[in-house]
Amino acid sequence: MVSLHAFLGIAAVELGMVLTPGPNMMYLVSRSVTQGRRAGLVSLLGVAAGFFVYLLAAVAGIATLFALVPAVYTTVKLAGAGYLAYLAWKALKPGGVSAFDPRPLPPDRPLKLFTMGLVTNLLNPKIAILFISVLPQFVEPGHGSVALQSLLLGLTLITIAITVNGLIAMSAGSIAGFLKRRPRWLRTQRYFMGTMLAGISLRVATD
Repeated sequence: MVSLHAFLGIAAVELGMVLTPGPNMMYLVSRSVTQGRRAGLVSLLGVAAGFFVYLLAAVAGIATLFALVPAVYTTVKLAGAGYLAYLAWKALKPGGVSAFDPRPLPPDRPLKLFTMGLVTNLLNPKIAILFISVLPQFVEPGHGSVALQSLLLGLTLITIAITVNGLIAMSAGSIAGFLKRRPRWLRTQRYFMGTMLAGISLRVATD
C-alpha cells in the first residue's frame, strides 16, 4: 500500500501546481467569466477526463518508456517549456491580458466545451510532467504493486486538482468583477501570472 509520507508528498506537490496559473486555469476562468458557471463546470469535466487519460498512462508504466528513450522525454519536456514560455509572453507583453479579464468568446455547446477542456489538459505540459516524472518518484516498490500505488496516488492528484479547479471555475466571475473594478490589481495579477509561467517554463527546461 501507499505510505502516508507518499500521500502527503504528492498532495503537497499537486496543491502547489494547481494553484500556479497555467493552461487549465486560464481556460476554465475564461469560460466561466464569458459564458457562466455552467460552461466552466462542463469544461472542468473535460479537464477531469484528461487527468484520467494521464492516470491510465501512468498506471501502464509510460514513465518506463521515457526512461528507456530519454530523447523522447527531452522532446516532450522542451515542447512543454516552450508552450509555457509562450503563455508567459502573452501575459507580460505590452497589451497582454489577464486570465481574469478574457476577451469576449462566442458561446460554445457543451460538447465543444468538454472537448476543449480535454484537449487543453492533454496538452498541458505541467500535467504531463507531473504524471510522467513526478508521480513515479513517490511510488515505493517495496510497499506492494507499483500499478496500484500509481493508481492511488494518481487519484489523490485528481481529487485535489478537480476540487481546486472547481472552486476557481465557480468563483471566477466574482474574482473577475472584483479585479475589473481595480485596474491596478488586475495588472498586478497579470504580471504575477506571467512571471510564474516564465519561472515554471525555465525550471521545466533546465530541470
